[in-house]
This record gives sequence, structure tokens and C-alpha cells, in this order.
Amino acid sequence: MENGAVKPVIVAIDGPSGTGKSSTSKAVAERLGLSYLDTGAQYRAITWWMVNNGIDLTDPTAVAAVAGKPEIVSGTDPVKPTITVDGVDVSGPIRTEEVTSKVSAVSAVPEVRTRISELQRSLARAAAAGIVVEGRDIGTTVLPDADLKVFLTASPQARAARRSGELKGADVNATREALVKRDAADSTRKTSPLAKAGDAIEVDTTELTLAQVIECVVALVVEKRAGK
Repeated sequence: MENGAVKPVIVAIDGPSGTGKSSTSKAVAERLGLSYLDTGAQYRAITWWMVNNGIDLTDPTAVAAVAGKPEIVSGTDPVKPTITVDGVDVSGPIRTEEVTSKVSAVSAVPEVRTRISELQRSLARAAAAGIVVEGRDIGTTVLPDADLKVFLTASPQARAARRSGELKGADVNATREALVKRDAADSTRKTSPLAKAGDAIEVDTTELTLAQVIECVVALVVEKRAGK
């Protein structure tokens, strides 16, 4: 590299819900001056659009037919990530229980995954300094050539407790059942299942604080960048 220029670094962070993916990814990106992309928000956004437009989500053909219609724009500033659909800010509406309960079905449709994956790749290519991309199939399918792949895990109980904390007053057992059900749906779908890439570094966050997870991933990125 001439003039000590830093080559953009692409970091893929995968794993199921409740492992601290979003908080970790945002903090790592902010600390290292990288862009940030929450791919789950994109799947939630397209699901929200379909719910709003009365698409029959039990019919994959109907879902596939309109996969290209909504315009989804993701802002990649880790301090204030944004997401709009057809110019409307949907960062709040996409977190509702209605969208959460339907996102796995929509995400399983191959045409939806193709559309969103292309969006993700173009955002990763456009990130001048590099980007932290978090999701479920980033290291395996979306960005298989990512410079660093991290797979976060945690016990179902720990993940449920974290999600219940986020969902203020939610029942931990009900949350755990919902997480396990969603994991099963995401891990067994035919197209781009939730899976750990062969060259990913697994970090079990069950016994770690968020700060410890962030430090661990920052160290991995710094080490990777130094060795490039």
C-alpha cells in the first residue's frame, strides 16, 4: 500500500437474535470509523411494506412477484443508522411484533433474498473505509470474501433474557420459545440459512458483558487490518 493508505476492511458479523450483534456491530464500526449495516432491518423493511400493502405472506409466489417494488434505502452511519421505504422512515414500525412474527417467512423467499443481498453488496462496495455488516448469512452468502467473519453465539436462556430486557416486560420463557422457533426457521430454510462460515471466528457471548464482546471484536478487526 502506498502512502500508508488503509485498505477498506469488510467485517461480517453473523449469529442468531439476542447475541448482542447489533450493539456490538454499531460500537465496533463507530470505534474504528467504519460504516455499519443492519441487514435484519432491511428484511424487516420489506416485510413491513408487504404487510402494509396486503400481500399474502403465506404465498411465496405473491411475495416473490413484488420483491422488487419497494425502494429500500439504508443509512450506514453507526451513530444514527437510518432506514426508509419509498422515502418513509420505518425505523420504528419495523420493530413491531407484527413484523417480527412475519419476517422469517418473507426472508425465506429466494427472490427477496436475492434482492436484499444485492442491496447489501452494493452498500459494502461503496463503503470507503470499510463496513461492519451484521446479519445471519453475511459470511456465508452475502459477503463470502469478507476480510473478517465473526459468528456470535449465546445460550438460548441468555439471549432470551437480553431480548426481554430490550422488549421491556416481556416474558423470558415466551421470548426464549420465540427465539428458538425463529432460529429453527432461519437455520433450516433452503435459501441462505443462518449458518456459521467455515472460516468464521466464533465468540460465545453467554458469559461476557457487551463491553467485553466489543473489545474482543475490535481487537480481531485491528489485528486483521494490520496483517493485510
